[in-house]
Amino acid sequence: MNLLQAFFLGIVQGLTEFIPVSSTAHLLIGQELLGIPASDATFSFLVLVQWGTLISLFIYFEKDLLNLIKAFFGKPFSNAENRMAWYVIIATIPALLVGYFLKDALEELFRTPLLAAAIRLFAAAALLSLAEWLGKRSRTANEMTWLDALYVGLFQVFAVFPGASRSGSAIAGGMLRGFTREASARFAFLMSIPVMLAAGAYESLDLFQMAGLAEFIPALIVGFLTAAFVGWLAIRWLMAYLNKNSLYSFVIYCVALGSILLGVYFFS
Repeated sequence: MNLLQAFFLGIVQGLTEFIPVSSTAHLLIGQELLGIPASDATFSFLVLVQWGTLISLFIYFEKDLLNLIKAFFGKPFSNAENRMAWYVIIATIPALLVGYFLKDALEELFRTPLLAAAIRLFAAAALLSLAEWLGKRSRTANEMTWLDALYVGLFQVFAVFPGASRSGSAIAGGMLRGFTREASARFAFLMSIPVMLAAGAYESLDLFQMAGLAEFIPALIVGFLTAAFVGWLAIRWLMAYLNKNSLYSFVIYCVALGSILLGVYFFS
C-alpha cells in the first residue's frame, strides 16, 4: 500500500465512521477500487486506521469524556455522569466478546471485499429503517437505564457480525428504546471508544510480528492523520443534521450502493 492509497482510505474512514453507512463497507470498496490485495497487512490497516477517528471523538467530546472519567471513580451509580460512565462500559461488553471470539470469521469476510461491503450496507439499511419506523424518539440521555445501555450494546453486535454500520447499529438501538436521534448518536459515539480502542490494541499485537513493518508504518500514519481530521468534520456535520432530519436518506444510499455491489460481485 502506497501513501496515496493510504490517504484516500483515510478520507473514506473519516467520512464514514460516524455517518451511519458502514465505514468498513466503504473501506472494502476503496480497497477493491485501488486494487489493494486482501492480506493480513491490509486487514491490520483497515482496523488500525480507525484509531484516527478516535482522535476525532476525543476532540469533539473532550469535556464529556473528561467528566465521565472523573465520575467513574466515584460511588457507582451515584449521579448522572457516573451512571453514564458505567452505561458506556455495559454497552461495550457484547461487541467486545463477539469481536474476540469471531475474529477469524471476520478476517475471512475481508477476503471477499465487495460481498462483505454489500452485506454491511444492507444490514445498515435494515437497522436504520427499523429505527425510523418503530422508534418513538422522545427520551433524552438523562432517562437512560442500565437495561437501555445493554440493549444498545447488543445492537452494536450487528456491526461486528454479520456486519453493519457501527454508529448506525448503536443509533438504531437507542432509537428503538425511544431516545431521540441526537441522544442516540451521542451515546453511540461514546460507547464506540472502548470497542475501537480494544480492536486496535488487539490488532497491534499482530502488527509487531508483521514482515515488512517498517514499510507499513508510513502508510498507517498518513491514513491515521487523514481519518482524524476528516472524522472531526463528519461528527460536526452529523450532529447538526440529526437535529432536523431523518435517517431515511442514509437508508436509500445504503440500499442503492449495496445493490450495485451485489450486481458487480455476481456478474463480474
